[in-house]
Amino acid sequence: MISHMTKIIIRPSWRFEDESGRAVDPRLFDLLRAVREAGVLKQAVITTGMSYRHAWDLLKHAAAFFGSPLVSMERGKGARLTTLGEKLLWAEQRSDSSLFPQLDNVASELNLEIGKARREAQAVIRIHASHGYAVEKLPQLMSDHGHAAVDLQYMSSVDALASLCRQNCELAGFHVPLGEVGHNLLEHYARWLKPRHEKIIRLVIRTQGLIVAAGNPKNIRTLGDLARPGVRFVNRQRGSGTRVLLDSLLRAESIDTARIEGYDSGEFTHAAVAAFVSSGMVDAAFGVEPAARQFKLDFLPIAKERYMLLCRNESLQQAPVQELITLLKGAEFRRMTEPVPGYSLDDPGNFIDFRDVFPEGRPSP
Repeated sequence: MISHMTKIIIRPSWRFEDESGRAVDPRLFDLLRAVREAGVLKQAVITTGMSYRHAWDLLKHAAAFFGSPLVSMERGKGARLTTLGEKLLWAEQRSDSSLFPQLDNVASELNLEIGKARREAQAVIRIHASHGYAVEKLPQLMSDHGHAAVDLQYMSSVDALASLCRQNCELAGFHVPLGEVGHNLLEHYARWLKPRHEKIIRLVIRTQGLIVAAGNPKNIRTLGDLARPGVRFVNRQRGSGTRVLLDSLLRAESIDTARIEGYDSGEFTHAAVAAFVSSGMVDAAFGVEPAARQFKLDFLPIAKERYMLLCRNESLQQAPVQELITLLKGAEFRRMTEPVPGYSLDDPGNFIDFRDVFPEGRPSP
């Protein structure tokens, strides 16, 4: 059995300090988040584990520091965040959502280097992948069974496939929509697919759709509604699989992206665009359901897609890859994935033919 070190996780934190050195307790964000969810300071205090006096002093100190209150309290009406409080919370949510893939990449590399320094005789399997709420569980899945360490690096689907082609990783995670739209994406991926020398490993089917504010106040129901005057939208970055999917869906419906306010924007994660909607700065985004649920937003399903792992034939013979495939077929991966909203298992660990992913075309050998 392989010995284990403590896994390092990197997460961003905020520190507010003025020129005189005065600082704000970093637990301010925990309190603001709890106030927004509970609407009552007393309940927010219970949620955060602070004393009522400490919470009250923290809010007084923050109001003095920023020159304006962050929470408004009225007798009989509970507590709510002021506009400044909402903006501060949004800034924290956006930075955390935008940075976590990059920080996870750095943490993965750091954990591997620490393992080398401690001379742990542990094999490593490199996975370069588009971010997903199923693929992110693979390092823990392998670790729980004492198997190889997983170096999981997040990047766009195209970049992940290119990385595999250059032999910079053993597995590449990418996603392709089901149906006509997926067929049309063949040329987007074809340059990096080598059917004679690679296999596609099934993982999950997930749903992408519109992320809108709770209660859907703008009554956004279809992609066409994004082009309505007064509807503000935030997009994923160019080159991401989600943006490629959305571009294809809009072309299929002859919707002019120039009419969509904010279409040229570009955030790097599903959670980041959901944070924009949660803040009220935009009315809609396009992404996966778990991001919407994370921020207690409404989700309108639009398209289903397969999330898969591509592997070179020679890498399939490596013990770490065989171990991962075995675990994907087991009950534990099912237990880890089934609670994720908008995700369903797609016969994980088994192979799927290139022609079944792209029925109307096939990448050149």
